[in-house]
Amino acid sequence: MQSQNIVFTGKNQVEVYDEVVPELGPDEFLLRATKSLISTGTEGICLGRLFDPGTHWDQWVKYPFHTGYSLVGQVAAVGRDVRRVHEGDRVAIRQSHNQYKVVPAHEPVYRIPDAVSDEDATWFHLATIVQNGVRRAQHQLGDTVAVIGLGLLGQLVVQYTRLLGAQQVIAIDVAEKRLEMARSHGATTILKMGADEAREHVLALTEGQGVNVVYDVTGAAPVFPLALGLARPLGRVVLLGDTGTPAAQQLTGDVIRNGLTIVGAHDGNPPATSTNHAYWSHLRMGELFFDYVERGDMRVNDLVTHRYAPSDAVEAYRMLHEERATAMGVIFDWTRLQ
Repeated sequence: MQSQNIVFTGKNQVEVYDEVVPELGPDEFLLRATKSLISTGTEGICLGRLFDPGTHWDQWVKYPFHTGYSLVGQVAAVGRDVRRVHEGDRVAIRQSHNQYKVVPAHEPVYRIPDAVSDEDATWFHLATIVQNGVRRAQHQLGDTVAVIGLGLLGQLVVQYTRLLGAQQVIAIDVAEKRLEMARSHGATTILKMGADEAREHVLALTEGQGVNVVYDVTGAAPVFPLALGLARPLGRVVLLGDTGTPAAQQLTGDVIRNGLTIVGAHDGNPPATSTNHAYWSHLRMGELFFDYVERGDMRVNDLVTHRYAPSDAVEAYRMLHEERATAMGVIFDWTRLQ
């Protein structure tokens, strides 16, 4: 059996080609993809090699690079020893943009409720990344929040912090379309500007104090010192955008003078398995996200702006490189190959 897979074969080089699907082992199952979501920030950094030598990015991205990590599909076959899933099940897995994927049975499998569409389910991985960051921020009821950067992660931060009872959610970006999306999903104030212009506006909205929690979700190193200036004394700054140039992120006097707490949040933080001491594993957080979507507490369907057949992957990544401000959720529809 052949599988059409999307692969970065070099810097700024995208190819779609057939690869042989491995023989199914007794403790493996075969997933036939229906949808997958591009992680626009991460995949853009990987494709353009927008990272410094020696960083974790440099160690991770080796060509040919099978890109993507938010795959949804239907179980097409199961090995003889597999009991956790059954043929026909709809599931999400943290795997690359592949038409077919052989999955070890021990790998985390996110079961999709009937009321959650395949497209909505593709957001599960980004939703757990953001949920980890929001948990690490240790919010309290009535917090004031600033979110810098309203890409995929930023849009989810807005929704999670409103769910947690934020008094204000100030959304900051230069793109009007992104700001309007954030407003429709719970931002109380939108500021169409860069972080370098936002300080006086944020202070005016918070009685001159700044916000309790600032999220830097840009992945742009120069934004970090500007984010520090938006936090109130004893506030927290959460780095949720993973920059490829961490050495360029600079501290300011705000850290010491205002007693700020800097919180790093990465997908690798949550435990693989839930325990009494660390309950919120990736799988638990994914299940919670599905619950929120199922009962209407979160919306992601209206964040999808583009849909492509996988055979049009070259065009999809060209669009993201050249017209990034026009895009939000970008879906590959694998049913268009079948």
